[in-house]
Amino acid sequence: MKTYKFLFSSKWLGYFVVALIFALACVALGNWQMNRRNAVVENIHKIQQNYAGTVVDYADVAANFDELDPAKEWTQVRLKGTYQTADQRVVRNRPLNGGPGYEVLVPLTLENGDTVIIDRGWLPIGNREAGHPDTVPQPEAGTVEVIARLKPAEPTLDRGAPEGQLASIDLKAYAAQLDYPIKTGSYGQLATESPAAAINPVPFPAPSIDEGSHLSYALQWIAFGILAFVGFGYAAKMQRRNDDFDALEAAEAGVPVEELYGHGSAFHPRRHVKVRKPGAKPTAEEAEDALLDSQGF
Repeated sequence: MKTYKFLFSSKWLGYFVVALIFALACVALGNWQMNRRNAVVENIHKIQQNYAGTVVDYADVAANFDELDPAKEWTQVRLKGTYQTADQRVVRNRPLNGGPGYEVLVPLTLENGDTVIIDRGWLPIGNREAGHPDTVPQPEAGTVEVIARLKPAEPTLDRGAPEGQLASIDLKAYAAQLDYPIKTGSYGQLATESPAAAINPVPFPAPSIDEGSHLSYALQWIAFGILAFVGFGYAAKMQRRNDDFDALEAAEAGVPVEELYGHGSAFHPRRHVKVRKPGAKPTAEEAEDALLDSQGF
């Protein structure tokens, strides 16, 4: 009976290398999906802790409006001041629930003199003038108390915007349009304000806490990597079974195994020699081949 020595042939070593490379690629993709899931889970934990958590005073988190600590995102902050409605801006290309629209930014000057930006909500695209909302609801004049959730400033986008609009919540670009300083590290997404305006932009929905399919994708990639070796093992088992069958058939026919595999070399590729027992009558196909050979074909 043959053994698994054929696994050390160059052909089977090549098969093994291919299976190994495929498995390593699957493991890398699985790890990538797991890392993505870990980031999503961490963000979900932050949302659950901060979004509906304790409201803190501005003085306790003022530094985060200069440079936001990622762990503080969504923290509810109490601010008291006056809206600078003359300097409000709308941000373009802000979809909500699949619909295109805008977001409304208004500077809020606090009692201590600091000015922060408040995102008061979302507006749908207008019907009267292309590229502009039909109306922009105004906040109450005078002193208001605002509860807002911390959000990081957004990067600069390589696209323009009409006067009175911004391409993104790029607070540094916003600050360049004003004649007084504002905090540019983060802004507040409006939760409530008192006194409340008669008409407000559409409030923002709570952020998603769905972790997605990253875990299932990671497990699938790992399973694919394992299946590469399962397939390799199955192919080796079938090769061994075929070799054993051929060796048994050759022994019954009195044909040396070397005629099948090449002078005792288990690594030589099979030659598929047709084995027929001594004294057996030739088949019709063999008789036809012999006649053609005798006629020089």
